[in-house]
Amino acid sequence: MDFIGAYSIPNLTFILKGFLITLEVAFISIILSFLLGTLLGTLRYTRIPVVARLTAIVVDIIRNLPLLLIIFFMKIVLPQIGISMSPFWSTVVGLTLFEGAMISEIVRSGLNSIDKGQIEASRSSGLSYMQTFWNIILPQGLRRMSPPMVSQFISLLKDTSLAIIISLPEIMHNVQILGGQNFNYIIPALILAAALYFIVNYTLSIIARRLESKMH
Repeated sequence: MDFIGAYSIPNLTFILKGFLITLEVAFISIILSFLLGTLLGTLRYTRIPVVARLTAIVVDIIRNLPLLLIIFFMKIVLPQIGISMSPFWSTVVGLTLFEGAMISEIVRSGLNSIDKGQIEASRSSGLSYMQTFWNIILPQGLRRMSPPMVSQFISLLKDTSLAIIISLPEIMHNVQILGGQNFNYIIPALILAAALYFIVNYTLSIIARRLESKMH
């Protein structure tokens, strides 16, 4: 192991550039998957006959596919039908679809957890279904969803490493490159990558625990 060589300024810069891409992919995917998951979960909660059923089918299909397969599909298969994306956006779209499907279940469960008595009381007070949903159900549901949703975002950040399969220059890709240049760099580089992942994910886990404690 060569910690001094592995942690030289050029190598540290190379690893940190990869981690920056990891964070960029995660940040964009978190926002998009939250929006998609909230939409899908809401559609399933409303139980509009055809829409809810079709949404459930789509969500179940995506949730039961490996994320690696979805990312690979975005980069390799879509160009065959004229839809070409960079490794960055292939990863973002793949993560958004997969995590959005996961988050939709969190959203649906959160909305279903709201006491039916509150809904009936709101309706009897003159509020329409949509007013009840936006003012009573959704705000409370989002608070209850927060802890599991943050946990899902932690998984999303870790899952960005799967983009190594399509050569996205994220942190694990760059660690692999360094290891290929000098095998003595691989363990120090992996230790640094693990530390960076740990710092971000541990911070998110603390947020999740605090949000959960506020629920009780």
